[in-house]
Amino acid sequence: MHPDLTHASLALSTDLVIYTTRLVRALRRTHDVPAGARVLSLLDEHGPLGITQLAKLDRCSQPTMSAAVAQLVDSGFAAKEPNPVDARSSVVSLTDAGRESLSGLRDTYAATITQRLRAHHRTQEELATAVSVLRDLLEPGPVDG
Repeated sequence: MHPDLTHASLALSTDLVIYTTRLVRALRRTHDVPAGARVLSLLDEHGPLGITQLAKLDRCSQPTMSAAVAQLVDSGFAAKEPNPVDARSSVVSLTDAGRESLSGLRDTYAATITQRLRAHHRTQEELATAVSVLRDLLEPGPVDG
């Protein structure tokens, strides 16, 4: 492989990380994101999980996650039930209200992205390519083992 291509790919890969992170932060700043939205998203992505697993995925302490889950349970967005494998722990899952809340937030984000795409005269094909690339990057591949 040509050395310039390797350097160019590395630079573009770095830009991809920077701009995807900035996009998410910009969306969060633009919209009133409900407390616990990250936890709801984790439950949507991974399914029911224990507090320890959620804390590890969110990179927070177990007490912080316990408090976040308690708020979600109180608001009806999550359910907490005894773990069928280990009665000393519990499993947290999304409720229908939690799914609806998460879906509403995602719809709001999508509307903002659609407006920005139109403002920059981007096509549906360009968006489809971007989504395809991001989806592929999230799939485990040979590098991930």
